[in-house]
Amino acid sequence: MSSERWTVLLLAGSRPGGDPLTRSLGVDYKPLLPIKGEPMLLRPIRALLEVEEIAEIRALTQQPERLEGVLPDDPRVVVVRSDQTIAATLTRICDDPATPFPLLVTAADHALLTPEMIREFLAASADCDVSVAVVSKTNMLRRFPEAQRTWLRFGRELYSGANLFALKTPAAKAGVERWRAIEQDRKKGWRVLLQLGLPLFLGAVLRVRDIHKTARGLGKVLKIRLKAVVMSDPIAAIDVDKAADYTLVNAILDGRA
Repeated sequence: MSSERWTVLLLAGSRPGGDPLTRSLGVDYKPLLPIKGEPMLLRPIRALLEVEEIAEIRALTQQPERLEGVLPDDPRVVVVRSDQTIAATLTRICDDPATPFPLLVTAADHALLTPEMIREFLAASADCDVSVAVVSKTNMLRRFPEAQRTWLRFGRELYSGANLFALKTPAAKAGVERWRAIEQDRKKGWRVLLQLGLPLFLGAVLRVRDIHKTARGLGKVLKIRLKAVVMSDPIAAIDVDKAADYTLVNAILDGRA
């Protein structure tokens, strides 16, 4: 067990005006989407509270009053008002000299998050400034052949993000600033790769750089120690972003997938 104590930044906001999924379910604030009879954000919070290394969970949201009566009565869980975008919020937090690193960033729609996933990611995030969790397409399709994700190719494999990010030191701000530059394009794989810089883009497209070489190369550009953590459980990459995800998450929880 690590002696580090992590502060979790749980992204629990909602897009202005909602989105098609929340509207279709008659909910006006995404973290409160019902899953198995309870608001969605309670599921990742419970998983986080089971991990010894987690010292505090900050639920970041544009409307704190919407969550205050929903969150568990645990002194480790607090509600904090966020900015309008993820990158702006993280930049402000990283700039604050009182911020307690290391930080673990995840999201309220990570409804299938488990303590085992969290422990695996924290253990693999040693000796870096920033780490990013991913799941390989091969691993995902082996278990969920019809899963719909956004895939990025690195070398001979494709990967999808797993909504787990470690910001271990103040140097992580450089990674957050790069995220801010690509935030609007995060669902468009080729644009994200272009934002990494032409050499890294070509290395990925030509399949000569695997994800670990790409991470190290981008880290050198940003002057940080950057690591990609390939998760063993493909469920780590399943969040609730659209109707097909919502259906799949409920099927998994019901034992039907």
